[in-house]
Amino acid sequence: MSSTRPQVSFEIAGVNALLVRFGDQLDPQLPAYLSALRHYLLQQHPQIIEQVVPAYTSLLVAYDPRQCRMYDLQLLIERALDEVPYSTVANKSAKLVEIPLIYGGEYGPDLDDVAQACRLSTDEIIHLHSETTYQVYAQGFAPGFSYLGQLPEALRIPRRDTPRQTVAAGSVAIAEQQTAVYPNDSPGGWHVIGYSPIQWFNPHAAQMTPVEVGDQVRFIAMDEEQLREWISTHNTESQL
Repeated sequence: MSSTRPQVSFEIAGVNALLVRFGDQLDPQLPAYLSALRHYLLQQHPQIIEQVVPAYTSLLVAYDPRQCRMYDLQLLIERALDEVPYSTVANKSAKLVEIPLIYGGEYGPDLDDVAQACRLSTDEIIHLHSETTYQVYAQGFAPGFSYLGQLPEALRIPRRDTPRQTVAAGSVAIAEQQTAVYPNDSPGGWHVIGYSPIQWFNPHAAQMTPVEVGDQVRFIAMDEEQLREWISTHNTESQL
């Protein structure tokens, strides 16, 4: 991994926020760095900074304009960039979260179509998807929706031509360079290839999602019996 931080630029994002851009290239190291910056800024300046939202290559910093001028906020962020060296984050291991998953059938209604589109067998799709370690690049679209990347090249296909009106919570889907777990029942245009019983969004928990930007995710392929045993062991409610 590179120890050189991408070049930084600042943009005004409304009357009480700055957008900090870190180039335009998707760097696998960058999510962990943005997460570290987010925690640092919130811990060091709780009276000034109200919210920090990391995305693929940017950080949105919202602040209280009664406590700080925008120019001074930029100076605070620039000092934080020096206090959280890119090389230090590169040497730290990201948290790895393993997600149980059942593929295909009623749980993954698009698996066969994905296999046909990718010119692979369903077993090859499952192998490629479950053997990849994904980065959490961003949270968005819906509360708790985590964008995980990047998919192996062989699995990259466009979104569905016709989105579904409802995709069930727990559905695991792919589209373009990304995969994700739907945290709630919602409309969706990604290809559903499986199901996980993990509760992906809990608004009442201290950490509302099992992952945050900068974490890593691996999917663990299971059959129905294995997944039922996992659900029983973890006392998890499930649609299985």
